[in-house]
Amino acid sequence: MQSNEYWFGLPKKMFWGFLAIAIFMAGDGFEMAFLSRHITDMGFTPAQSAVVFTFYGLAAALAAWASGVVAELITPQRAMMIGFVLWIVMHALFMSLGLGLRNYPLMVLFYGIRGLAYPLFIYSFMMMLVQVLPREKLAAATGWFWAMYSVGIGVVGSYLPSLTIPMLGETGTLWLAIIWVACGGILAYFSLRNVPVDRSRVNLPMRDKMTEMSRAVTILFTNQHVFYACLIRIINTLSLFGFAIIMPLLFVDRLGFTISEWLQIWAVFFFVTIFTNIFWGITGEKLGWIRQVRWFGCLGMAISSLMFYYLPLYAGHNFWVALIPAVMLGIFVAAFVPMTAVFPTLEPHHKGAAVSIYNLSAGLSNFVAPAIASVMLPFFDIVGVVWAYTALYVFAGVLTFIIRVPQPGHTREERAVKSRVAEQRS
Repeated sequence: MQSNEYWFGLPKKMFWGFLAIAIFMAGDGFEMAFLSRHITDMGFTPAQSAVVFTFYGLAAALAAWASGVVAELITPQRAMMIGFVLWIVMHALFMSLGLGLRNYPLMVLFYGIRGLAYPLFIYSFMMMLVQVLPREKLAAATGWFWAMYSVGIGVVGSYLPSLTIPMLGETGTLWLAIIWVACGGILAYFSLRNVPVDRSRVNLPMRDKMTEMSRAVTILFTNQHVFYACLIRIINTLSLFGFAIIMPLLFVDRLGFTISEWLQIWAVFFFVTIFTNIFWGITGEKLGWIRQVRWFGCLGMAISSLMFYYLPLYAGHNFWVALIPAVMLGIFVAAFVPMTAVFPTLEPHHKGAAVSIYNLSAGLSNFVAPAIASVMLPFFDIVGVVWAYTALYVFAGVLTFIIRVPQPGHTREERAVKSRVAEQRS
C-alpha cells in the first residue's frame, strides 16, 4: 500500500474490516461491566462470579494463542468466521441453559466455551494486518485496531447497556448482544473475503502445520526477549479486565452509584482509548516503542490504577470526580499499543507464531486479572487486588530495561545514518 492509501495510519482498503471489529466487540462487551454483579444478584457469591470469568479468560487465552497460527494455516477470513459462528451458538446456550436455568455448571461451561470465540475473530484480523501491511505501518494500524476494539467493547458495549437496562432489563440487554455480533460478523465476511492474504502455509501437510503450531510455544523458551514481551503484554490490560469485575462492588455496592452511572464511567474510560490508541500508535513510531511502554504505559498505569480506587473512595458518590481516574486509565493503557509490532519484529521469520504469542499474552491477561481477583478478594478485599495490579505494572517497567527490540529507524546504526544525513543536508 502506498502512503496515500493511509489516513493517519489507517489502511483505507480495510476500513470496513476495522468497523466490523468495533460492531462485533460492541456485542461481545455488553455484559462486561455488569455481568459479574448480575450473577451475584442471582444468589451466587462474588468468588463464584469471579470463577465464571476466570474460566472464560482461560478459554480466551487458549483461543488467542492459537489464532495467529490458525489464521495463517487456514487464512484469517476462515478463522474469523469460525469465531463468529461459535460466539452466536455459545451465547445462546449460555443465556438459555446457563443464566436462564440458573445452572452454575452450565454457566461456567458455555460462557467458558464462548471465550474461545472473540479472540479467534479479532486476532485473526490482526494476523491479516501483519500479512498485508509493511512493518513500519503496523504499529499505527494496530493503534486503529485497538481504537475500534475500544469503540466496541468499551464505548458502545458499556454506554448502550446503561440505556437499555432500564428498558429491557439485564437479561434483555444480554440477548440484544447477538444482533450486534451478527452484524459485525456479516460485515467482516463481505468486506474482507477478497483481501489478498498470504496463503503459502494453507496447503502444508498436517505434520508441518503441527510443527508451526508448536512454534507458538517453543519460541517463548528459545527467545528470551519474546518471553519478556509476553509478560509485559499480560500485565498491560490487568486493570482493564480486573476493574470491570471488582469496581462495580466498590462503586455500586459501597459508594452508592447506580449501575447506569458505573457503566457510564466505564464507557468514558473506553471512549478516551479510542483517541489514545491512535495517538500512541503514531507516537510510538517517533518516540520508540519500548521507551513509550516504559514511561507512559507501565508507570502511568501503576499511578492511574491506584487513583481509580483511592480517589472515588475519598470523594464518595461524586460522578465527576470518578471520571478523573477513568480518563487517566484510558490515556495510559493505550501506551502499550506498540507491543503488537514488537512480537513479529522479534521473530521476523515466524510471524504467525509470534503473533500467536502476542495473542496468548493478551488472552492470558483476560485470565490472570480475574484469577488474581478471585484469589485475593476473600483475604485482602478490593484494595489488595488494586495493589497487586499496581505492583505488576512496576515489575513490567523493570522488564522494559532488559528487553531489546530492533525497531525500524531506532537502532543505533540507523540513528547514526540519520544523523550523518542530517549533517550533510545542513
